[in-house]
Amino acid sequence: MEDELFSGVVNNGVEIEGKVLQTFQKNFVQVQNILDQNRLLINEINQNQEAKVADELTRNVGLIRELNNNIKRVVDLYANLSDSFTKSMDACSEGESAGMTRSDGRVGQKRIRSSN
Repeated sequence: MEDELFSGVVNNGVEIEGKVLQTFQKNFVQVQNILDQNRLLINEINQNQEAKVADELTRNVGLIRELNNNIKRVVDLYANLSDSFTKSMDACSEGESAGMTRSDGRVGQKRIRSSN
């Protein structure tokens, strides 16, 4: 499923570069792995809390720190994804703008017809 996730992403007929897609895919896989790990941490924290054993409650402090660090990593990964996506869209827009140059070197403009 992960290989299929971004196989058809297209922006105005311009396919986003494979390298960008690989970066997105890699980051999303990392995010999913961290979220899976967080689910396990939360389950263990809940079990320790229910057991009310002093050693297990003390262990929760470290588990909660690990959970918080994982959440920070997810936020960073999403921020990187956002930056990458913005840069790739900017590159696509620049490519589209470059395609509007006419053979005489002037930039072509679209005409808007009135509805009359």
